[in-house]
Amino acid sequence: AAKMGYPSPICENKEATDVNYNGVLTYCLAHIDDIHVFIGSHNEMSNYLALQVMEDKGIAIDDDRVWFSQLFGMSEHISYNLAQEGYNVAKLVPFGPVREVVPYLIRRAEENTSVKGQTSRELGLLYEERKRRNGEITKSNRESELAG
Repeated sequence: AAKMGYPSPICENKEATDVNYNGVLTYCLAHIDDIHVFIGSHNEMSNYLALQVMEDKGIAIDDDRVWFSQLFGMSEHISYNLAQEGYNVAKLVPFGPVREVVPYLIRRAEENTSVKGQTSRELGLLYEERKRRNGEITKSNRESELAG
């Protein structure tokens, strides 16, 4: 961009990226008759925004024109909860030559760690889910943990 004499198309920071992404997301959902949307985001707030816009616009949760996605192994709680509620959800599984896929995955991992507190929160959620699946957490002792 500098070489060609026009402003950089890259957002200055994470906040600017989120504002830009959410603006485009809102625009696409507002024009759902012309634009089908694949919401590939690990950002919880962007996903919540999409749910709110869908509700405001009367877009059915299982509308084939709207899909949510996160990378396989990342933000599982977002994917799981959306799918559990009936939204269209897919997990992205990058494939290809290792020399091309690994740099992509490293960039995505770095981006996800930039979401304040989300990585440690996600690890906690995964730990709790593992305990639940192993039978270590029942509904009654989970409620006790939350109350205490």
